[in-house]
Amino acid sequence: MSSELLVDVGDDSATAQLGQLKLTTIEDQQWPADESFLSKSDVSQQFDASSPHLPWDHPFYDIARHQIIEVAGDDNFGRKVIVFNACRMPPQHQLDHHKLLMYLKGTLDQYVESDYTLIYFHHGLTSENKPSLSWLLDAYREFDRKYKKNIKALYIVHPTMFVKTLLILFKPIISFKFGRKINYVSYLSELEDVVKCDQLVIPSRVREYDNKLRASLKPTTQPPMSPPHSQVFGVPLMLLRQRDPDGDPVPVVMRDTVGFLSEQGLEIEGIFRRSANVTLVKEVLLRYNSGATVNFREMEDVHLAAVILKTFLRELPEPLLTYQLYNDIVNFASVSSESQVTVMKTLVESLPEENYASLRYLITFLAQVSANSEVNKMTNSNLAVVFGPNLLWGRDNAMSLSAIGPINNFTRTLLDQQHLVFA
Repeated sequence: MSSELLVDVGDDSATAQLGQLKLTTIEDQQWPADESFLSKSDVSQQFDASSPHLPWDHPFYDIARHQIIEVAGDDNFGRKVIVFNACRMPPQHQLDHHKLLMYLKGTLDQYVESDYTLIYFHHGLTSENKPSLSWLLDAYREFDRKYKKNIKALYIVHPTMFVKTLLILFKPIISFKFGRKINYVSYLSELEDVVKCDQLVIPSRVREYDNKLRASLKPTTQPPMSPPHSQVFGVPLMLLRQRDPDGDPVPVVMRDTVGFLSEQGLEIEGIFRRSANVTLVKEVLLRYNSGATVNFREMEDVHLAAVILKTFLRELPEPLLTYQLYNDIVNFASVSSESQVTVMKTLVESLPEENYASLRYLITFLAQVSANSEVNKMTNSNLAVVFGPNLLWGRDNAMSLSAIGPINNFTRTLLDQQHLVFA
C-alpha cells in the first residue's frame, strides 16, 4: 500500500488530462443485468427484510438497489468499514448523483461519531458512469469536519492513473492531515492487513480483475497469500470451549477484555468508539493465537481491550446470535411491544449453550457500561450501534441499510430488557 501521490502536475494540465483519460477497456463497460428493474408491484412482492434492497417506496430505494454503498462490520482495529463499489454505478443518466451523495452521508451519519474506515473499489468506473468533476468537488466540500474527523483511513483499491491524477488535482483543497489517510491498494490480498476480505462482498468483476493482475505478475512478485485461520480468533465457540482447561463456555478473550474493562473502562468517555494502536492490536492478536497469556493491566489501554473484544466477536465463523436467528431478529420490529420480552427470551434461549453464556456475559457487562452513560456517553442506543453489527450479520457478511436498523434495534431492546430476558 502507498499513501504517496507519485505524480505532480499543474492544475491546468491535470484538468486537461482528466477529460482525456481512458478509464477502462471496452469489455469493462458491459453492465451486468440488474434484477432490480422491476415494476413497483413486483418489487414490493419480492422485498424481504433480509434483502439488501430497501422497499420501493423508500426515498432512497432507487439508490440502494444498486448496492453501491455497503457496510461490512469492523476492520481488524475495531473501526466500522464502509465500502463504495464503483463498478455498481449505472450510467450517468440512470443515477441521481446528488441523491447518491445524500445516501452516502446518511450511511456515514450512523458511524461518524466513531472511528471508521472507507474502502473504495475503483475498478469499473468508466467514461459512461463516472460523475462529473464539479460533482466530485462539491462532494468533497459537502463532507465537513464531522465526516473527516473520525475517518482513520481511505483505501483506494486498484487505483489507476485517472484516480491518482484526480487526487493531485484536488491536492490544493485536501488537507495534509486527510491526505495522509489515503492509501493505494494494488491487490485484494493487501487488504487482509486491514480487514478480512471474507467479510466483504467484493463484486465478482473486481475479483476477476484482481485475478488478472495477479496472473500477470512474475512468481517472485506475487502478493502474499492470506494468513491461515488463527488458533483463537476465527475459531467456533464450541471448539474454544473444548480447548479450555475448565470447559468454560465463555472464551478467554471475552473474559480477559470484559474483566479489564469492568475495572478500568466504565468511566472512559467514548469507550468502544475509538480505535487502538495498530501495532499493539497485532501484537495482542499474535499472543492470543500463539497460546500466550495476555494481561491488559500491564498495557493500561482500555481502547485496546475494547478493540480486541469487538474483533473477537466479528471474527467468529458464525455470529454470536447465529445465522438461524437472522430472519427472526431482522423482523423483530413486527412483534408487539407486549410480547417482545417473551419472544426475545425464547430466541436467546434457543442459542447453543456457548453462545447463550457468552451473550449473557457480554450483555450483562454492557449494561454496566450503560449505567455509567452520564460519564462515558455510551447509552444503550449508542452501544447497540457499536455492537449490533458484531453480534449478527447475514451469510454474505455485508450489512445493508435495510438490516442494520432492525439488528441495532433488537440489540438496544436486548440491553433495555436484559434483566428480564436473562432472568
